Amino acid sequence: MVKKNVKNFFKYRYLLQEIVRKNIKLQYRNSVLGVFWTFLQPLLTVLVLAVIFGAIFGRNEEEVKCFPIYLLCGRLMFEFYTQATKRAMRSIRSSAGVIKKVYVPKYIYPLGNVISSFVTFLISLSVLVLFLAYYINFTDKDIHLSHYILYSFVPIINLLLLSTGVGMILCVLEVFFKDIEYLYDVFCMLLFYMTPMFYTVTSVFGRDPAKMSTTQQAFLFIIKGNPLYGIVSSFRNCVLLARPMQPIHVWYPFVFSLVMLGIGMLMFYKKQDKFILHI
Repeated sequence: MVKKNVKNFFKYRYLLQEIVRKNIKLQYRNSVLGVFWTFLQPLLTVLVLAVIFGAIFGRNEEEVKCFPIYLLCGRLMFEFYTQATKRAMRSIRSSAGVIKKVYVPKYIYPLGNVISSFVTFLISLSVLVLFLAYYINFTDKDIHLSHYILYSFVPIINLLLLSTGVGMILCVLEVFFKDIEYLYDVFCMLLFYMTPMFYTVTSVFGRDPAKMSTTQQAFLFIIKGNPLYGIVSSFRNCVLLARPMQPIHVWYPFVFSLVMLGIGMLMFYKKQDKFILHI
């Protein structure tokens, strides 16, 4: 069965390329600034968050060498995750007209949406490059690039796998239960605050677990159990802090992402023939 699926994937690879190309073109088709929003949106978001939270969480330079870059690293990765999973979730219904007329493997649609979001994410990383160049060359911040930045592809790959797996699961659920869209919006808002975007774990919970209340320990366990926590932390270590990634922050998200991907593929295999009855 695996050999058949791989052969099927290569058979429709050109369709996948066309879906990715179309999604990228349509994303900013009616926008005056067009693709420039790929750069402008994360820049404006980081400036707003830096102004609001910088005075509270950006003072401890031992943990946060540069608060704007700290924010940008987390924001870029979180934005890709939410954009990719939401687009994948709606992909089957938005392509219902084509699906009802011709046969194509259904997984092509969520996969194409995740990949197109990934291309946009790679483009938006240029904003991070500009920030790094500015703070390294024109400020007195203790920021420097190290060989660890070469390993930044590891959390990026983990994030891509996680987004693909979650996106496929949501896509199947959305076909049969459309309200999942609204529930997932609420979940993403909660996930934003449960992932250290604008704060550090120690600034909120302290360094000594013995001094934490039971409630604080429970919240800390939930935050560290969030795979995005490990992915974002690893990326910041490589890009901003110039130090190695913690093994638990690499392997836990990787295993979690593979499990999500396996569940998503299994759900597609079992339910895809029934999609046409519900879209």
